Amino acid sequence: MDIFGTILAPFKWLVSAIMLGFHDGLSFIGLPPENGWTWTLSIIGLVLVIRAALIPVFVKQIKAQRGMQLLQPDLKKMQAKYKGKTDQLSRQAMAQEQMALYKKHGTNPFSACLPMLIQMPFFFALFQVLSGITQARQSGIGIGALSHDQVVQFDESSIFGAPLSASLLHGGGLPGSDQTIVWVLSIVMILAMTASQFITQKQIMAKNMSEEAMASPFMRQQKMMLYILPLVFGVGGINFPIGVLIYWTTTNLWTMGQQFFVIRRMPTPGSPAAKALAERRAAKGLPSHPLLGGKKDADVAAEVAAVEVKAQQRIQPQRKNRKKK
Repeated sequence: MDIFGTILAPFKWLVSAIMLGFHDGLSFIGLPPENGWTWTLSIIGLVLVIRAALIPVFVKQIKAQRGMQLLQPDLKKMQAKYKGKTDQLSRQAMAQEQMALYKKHGTNPFSACLPMLIQMPFFFALFQVLSGITQARQSGIGIGALSHDQVVQFDESSIFGAPLSASLLHGGGLPGSDQTIVWVLSIVMILAMTASQFITQKQIMAKNMSEEAMASPFMRQQKMMLYILPLVFGVGGINFPIGVLIYWTTTNLWTMGQQFFVIRRMPTPGSPAAKALAERRAAKGLPSHPLLGGKKDADVAAEVAAVEVKAQQRIQPQRKNRKKK
């Protein structure tokens, strides 16, 4: 087994065990165990378990993204302050001030990617489980927590006549499959997957970013990702089994719902959504709502100022020495 497969082995077992647990539960309440819709609901149940477990990480991601947006004006000023300064002390002072800014806003460049990074092993594991179903059946073995009999049952299950283990590129040769239905269903699922991802990112940019963030270099990168990520998943989706497309479309819809809730109830300070929330609360006679990630502690601000003073004090002696020379 290769290194990648060894790393994914426990995730494959966990993913298939959760899916099997839902399948057994649905079969217990009367759904046909061999039916494709029973397995489809099991995949959706897997999404609900994973995404519910990621809610605390999602909250941290929101705070991190908000902090990255809020620090852009300060970051721009800091970069202008050290523009053209390439000596070691200046670089060290700039790094210290940058870390102080991250601490001030309670963020760092990597926190915003946590939910995606945590979810990717489960996604790859599910992809390997579902794409390996047919081969496991032919080899007479199980896969993950699924026994060989359950592998055969899954491989023979379908929705609308399309096997869950079929994909746009590899669907016509599977037993009982209709290639046209596989193509149509795969294309519909790919469009739904990419559209939900695009809409989620678009509503964030349109409603949940301050004017300073909209004008920052960070925003230009976000605009690129707005089109690049759906394109990458759309192109990659032609090789995804229908079961994986169901998983990814469901998780994108979950994300879209989460973002709608956050934008409406906990918007970024200074964004159009924050102004709309303030207007709604004012119309009801309610006080202004404390916004997630919008606070700036005086102690942290003082710490940033102290770092700047120390940085200036460290740089000044070098300049004097240069003048003497």
